[in-house]
Amino acid sequence: MANMNITSELLDSLLAGRDPKTVFEQDGLLDELKKALAERILSTELDHHLGQDEEQAVGNHRNGRSQKTVLTESGKLELSIPRDRHSRFEPQLIAKYQRRFPGFDEKIISLYARGLSTREIQAHLRELYGTEISPELVSAVTDAVLEEVGAWQSRPLESVYAIVFFDALRVKIRDEGTVKNKAVYLAIGIRCSGHKEILGLWIEGAKFWLRVMTELRNRGTQDILIAVVDGLKGFPEAITAVFPETVVQTCIVHLIRYSMQFASWKERKMIAAALKPIYRAENAETARERLEAFDAGPWGQKYPAIAHSWRRHWEEVIPFFAFAPEVRKIIYTTNAIESLHSQVRKAVRSRGHFPSDEAATKLLWLVLRNISEGWKNPPIVWHAAKTQLALQFEERFIVNS
Repeated sequence: MANMNITSELLDSLLAGRDPKTVFEQDGLLDELKKALAERILSTELDHHLGQDEEQAVGNHRNGRSQKTVLTESGKLELSIPRDRHSRFEPQLIAKYQRRFPGFDEKIISLYARGLSTREIQAHLRELYGTEISPELVSAVTDAVLEEVGAWQSRPLESVYAIVFFDALRVKIRDEGTVKNKAVYLAIGIRCSGHKEILGLWIEGAKFWLRVMTELRNRGTQDILIAVVDGLKGFPEAITAVFPETVVQTCIVHLIRYSMQFASWKERKMIAAALKPIYRAENAETARERLEAFDAGPWGQKYPAIAHSWRRHWEEVIPFFAFAPEVRKIIYTTNAIESLHSQVRKAVRSRGHFPSDEAATKLLWLVLRNISEGWKNPPIVWHAAKTQLALQFEERFIVNS
């Protein structure tokens, strides 16, 4: 790209006789420059169009101008659009019938992804830019991303994932006239290279678990080495029905989080410390002994439901102790997933409830897209975990180039 040479003399000329405080205001110098540049580009486009052989052959020429109001990131802009005699000119910068300047839709989508409702976006644009738009326009602009969502949800996946975390959050969605608390499930996959990606999102429905697993298979995934789930009934069976060799592991973090629900805020840190020896045990036998010791101790006696919840999921907890410490750390250190959930909940919380499954999917995808753009490199601990996974799963552990 050529370097721009904006001289001090040019800036002085532009600012001459102006109050510097008004330069960035609506209808200030920047808006004037945007208008002048847009009209110059449109005029150049028409010159190029009229210079083509077929246009010259029919004697096409300029035919005045028409006025057009377009919405920009900073407000309304009145443009003078050049016309041709035969009405064959198709502007590229601002297409015929287009009323929004490039970048305006992206601003709406950006605000929507931060959890603002359609009416809040309408009020925001009115307050900041003096631009009046309808809630229907906001809906139309954001609905345009549904096609992208569909393409993303059906994109091809890796053939093998070392670990897939299946996690859920609750979202209020209107369904058949009533607001229901629906589960939205996310699948966060870790490739054998250590890179993370969100495989998809699904709103719970009929035959949900098997449908999700079948979809992952149909999109190209042939093997999942370890599936980390939150202990919901029926999920492990659905996973092994489609991926029979997968090790299904109950999420340790979910077990700890569930255990905390029985205690007061003041007690949670102490109970978490008391549970740590269980999942840090050298093997399953030692872990079971420590669970019984916890149950017989003061916290187990005060909150018997904690040990009961661990025993209820013990068959899905046991695989954890067959993993090397480096792999265990990846499984129970879920900072990235917790951070993802925190950001999603923040965007969802302000919405109250969604009018439909599609509206919820639209917002969640936009939030997830923004988050996953920051996932560039594998975690530091992956190098050590990768070696252990390769030893344990042998030829099933495939690192694609």
